[in-house]
Amino acid sequence: MAQVNRIPVRPLGPGGPDVSLFGLGSWNTWDRMAFDDAVALLRRALAAGVTLFDVAHYNMGPHAEQARTDIIFGEVVRAAGVAREEYHLCGKLWLWEYPTTSFEQQMTTSLERIGTDRADSVVVGDYMSPPDIAQIVTDVNEQIRAGRFAVWGVNNWVAADLRRALDFAAEEGMVAPIFAQLKYSVARRSMAEGQYYLPHFTEGRLALQASDVFEGGILAGRKFPERKIGADPGGIRDTIRAAADVVAEVAARHGATAAQVAIAFCLLNPAVSNVLFGVSRISQLEDNLAALALAQEHGPALRAALDPLWADKAVNADGSW
Repeated sequence: MAQVNRIPVRPLGPGGPDVSLFGLGSWNTWDRMAFDDAVALLRRALAAGVTLFDVAHYNMGPHAEQARTDIIFGEVVRAAGVAREEYHLCGKLWLWEYPTTSFEQQMTTSLERIGTDRADSVVVGDYMSPPDIAQIVTDVNEQIRAGRFAVWGVNNWVAADLRRALDFAAEEGMVAPIFAQLKYSVARRSMAEGQYYLPHFTEGRLALQASDVFEGGILAGRKFPERKIGADPGGIRDTIRAAADVVAEVAARHGATAAQVAIAFCLLNPAVSNVLFGVSRISQLEDNLAALALAQEHGPALRAALDPLWADKAVNADGSW
């Protein structure tokens, strides 16, 4: 495969900033590395053009044990000598304990930990009970007016709630979400490609930020990961493990790795603004970067081989798993 010298950029939704086609997530990454290795990884990512970093704080909800993620990221950035304007910071606003823990409180905590006064974008997501959409949109816009970030997106929202957010923002003259961060992989496709979300992408209202593209490592060749991995909407994980065998076979035919194939699949969707993945070694980063050349050179063949692996067609595509 030909080498891609620098990762290109795409708009993060209508009117949004240009962001790198690849982004680094923070789930079980920075906290698993030796500090000097993390600094070297950050520098290598930036040199390759990977400038978007999805950094969440986990003081609440089911992942509170990762509470130091944003602290470590801030320490790594400072040690690497990276100026704030050199990277795009994508933060998180959680709805698990909202509004008891306000967006203002969450942003203050996260930004202080990272050591900056602003993010660039924020993803609002993960709720367990029906959300107050009007209040959420209003509170997000208060943070935008305060200069905490400029644009926002949603994370795995029920499609009807997303529609209400878009409509309410338009009616009130507020900033609407411009991207959706969704679980998206060769096997888990119903939200991103189903009837509820797809029109937002094809009609230009939203961009797609693809996350969990390896299904916790399963599609990258680790069928039974030892570390904690994300949720399994629809209960299709066993089917995904079966799909991993096909991904490995397709990779072998193209002289690639399974991780490269999993990423390349996402790149073939024109709605994708960027693909998030987690790495804890520079070798993993280098391997993943090669997925861009794989997609460019073998896109149609990859898509044809991977299309039959769609495992969640029977699951509700509106997000109400």
